Amino acid sequence: MKHKAKIVFAASLLAISTQASQAAGCLKGAVVGGVAGHFAHHPVVGAAVGCAIGHHRAAVQRREMEQRGKEQDYQNNRGGQQDRNR
Repeated sequence: MKHKAKIVFAASLLAISTQASQAAGCLKGAVVGGVAGHFAHHPVVGAAVGCAIGHHRAAVQRREMEQRGKEQDYQNNRGGQQDRNR
């Protein structure tokens, strides 16, 4: 059983390292989930779930930042057009 867990863990590390650009939040979540899972006697499951949650939260934060940027661009362009019309 421990051998299988080590293989799964190594495979997940390999997947994370090959997709570094998509791993935003995953490593932090995996560490937190692994520690929490350790106390529940399921560190690999905790790390996998932590990675998924961390990745999701990073994606939400990235979308919010993009939305704020679009709103600022719109406001800046709209204000510039009003100044040119005067």
